[in-house]
Amino acid sequence: MCRWFRILVMRIDHGAIFNQPDLLETNDEPEVETVTYFATATRTGKQWIATARDLPGGRTVQAQGASWREVKRNMADLVFEIHNDDASIGALHLVPADPDAEAALKDVVAARSARVLAEQAEREAVRHAVRLLIDQGWSTRDIGSALLLSHQRVSQIAPRATTQKL
Repeated sequence: MCRWFRILVMRIDHGAIFNQPDLLETNDEPEVETVTYFATATRTGKQWIATARDLPGGRTVQAQGASWREVKRNMADLVFEIHNDDASIGALHLVPADPDAEAALKDVVAARSARVLAEQAEREAVRHAVRLLIDQGWSTRDIGSALLLSHQRVSQIAPRATTQKL
């Protein structure tokens, strides 16, 4: 392992991952019907122009904006104005018309999704390790040193029983 990598690993606040919420299982929630509308956006000069096709009633709408955020907001307003009469929940997915730009954005979304799943896996692995090591009699300081966490964080992850046997 490279020296700079070891230094970087030692400087990262490994306990900060527990500041993020756990992913929740959503199997118990009722299914909600959703409709996703797709729109493509093209930059023309200083303006973005977005087009959404196949809306209710076979409609097509176009929106403009000076920024990606603005054209997305304007398109969402138009789509949901049309969608308003429908009982299902609607969503808008705006992508660049350029395939390379669309692929680049998809790659970012995939990487972020992978990170979220990896962080959840890390939290679960750390919780398991902490419980196992506590059960084996390790001190919170030794566990913290082994897992690169503070002993306070170890205590937060798996607090010991506070009652003593009399």
